[in-house]
Amino acid sequence: MKGMNILGSAIVLALALGGTAAAAQQDPPITLDTHVDIPFGLMHDPRFDVGKQTPLQVDLDKMKRGGLDAVFFIVYVEQGPLTPDGYKHAMEQAKQKYDAIDLMVHTYPDRIALATSPAQVRANKAAGKLSAMIGVENGYSLGHDIKNLDAAYKRGARYMGLAHMGNNDLCTSSTPEASLGDTPLPEYGLTDFGRAVVKRDNELGIMVDVSHSSDQCVRDVLALSTAPVIASHSAARALDNHPRNLSDELLRAIAAKGGVIQVVGVQDFIRLDPARQLAQKALQAQVAKQAGDKEFDSEKHEYLPAYIEGMRRIDAALPPPTVDDYVKHVKHIVDVAGIDHVGVASDFDGGGGLAGWNDATQTRNLTAALRRAGFSDQDIAKIWGGNLLRVWGEVEQHAAANHAKH
Repeated sequence: MKGMNILGSAIVLALALGGTAAAAQQDPPITLDTHVDIPFGLMHDPRFDVGKQTPLQVDLDKMKRGGLDAVFFIVYVEQGPLTPDGYKHAMEQAKQKYDAIDLMVHTYPDRIALATSPAQVRANKAAGKLSAMIGVENGYSLGHDIKNLDAAYKRGARYMGLAHMGNNDLCTSSTPEASLGDTPLPEYGLTDFGRAVVKRDNELGIMVDVSHSSDQCVRDVLALSTAPVIASHSAARALDNHPRNLSDELLRAIAAKGGVIQVVGVQDFIRLDPARQLAQKALQAQVAKQAGDKEFDSEKHEYLPAYIEGMRRIDAALPPPTVDDYVKHVKHIVDVAGIDHVGVASDFDGGGGLAGWNDATQTRNLTAALRRAGFSDQDIAKIWGGNLLRVWGEVEQHAAANHAKH
């Protein structure tokens, strides 16, 4: 009898922790994360060979252990000057990331495959393979040439984030950058080039992504796009008054268009904590200086013992938001926009990570937190992948219907 009690306690504990054995039977049909960043050294630097043990928050083993089926790996470039040299550099950086994703799926074809449609995501899952998809963060990497959008589609890009931090040649950003000469308030939304990109996205079947865009840009996109749009990694401004987050008005408008808001797992966008922000910036400056560098470079410095130890101290003194805080944003967006219009974006390896959900091995902790908040298995299946796959499918069908007309 005593043995039974111990076993019973172990099962209860496993369930409470979202443990692998207990939770595996209740995994959602497909778990899909729309925003995972990759270092420039992905697959080329031995540290970042995702088929092996890595310091990254997402690699193939961590995905498999955590039950994360599908990831949009991000072709991100930082905003720079709107000049021929600036565009050339951005295009070269983007190519490096496309090539790295390509190398990953060609190096480990039995473990992960590129998915360029919702059908392929489902087929990969059925075949026991992980799915890699491609999202573009910052349309600056198009080099102000619409032909490069077609090239991006051919390489597998299936969503196009118009802006990042700093205004560009497509639209204004939610966070203008003084160093780029941006004015403090947006004087425009979408530019003519931005309009051309949105129209071509619709024709090709690329999801238009409004995360990082200014409110005016989001409104312009919603008025122009003939297909549903997504916010690939944004949270609710009503709960955290950050310009990067979306207002209830915009949440409702994206939902009315049939789109989806993928809730972002970045601490600052879940719960603003100025003291923690300052401590982190001070640590970054200190670690960079110790390494003999002028400024902090996440790819170079984030994995150093001094940074890891410093973050441990900061976490102890100023605890980060938790996975339950994240679920409050999910719940708010469901209340405002509806259960069919919310999804998941960790932003792992790009600033994402919360207490309880800090890498892909902890995928089931988010599922458990959603259950604690009262979401049913059917709701959780929608949140974890169903909604995004539906929107992606609609964007695909919209493009096919347009193509058939012409």
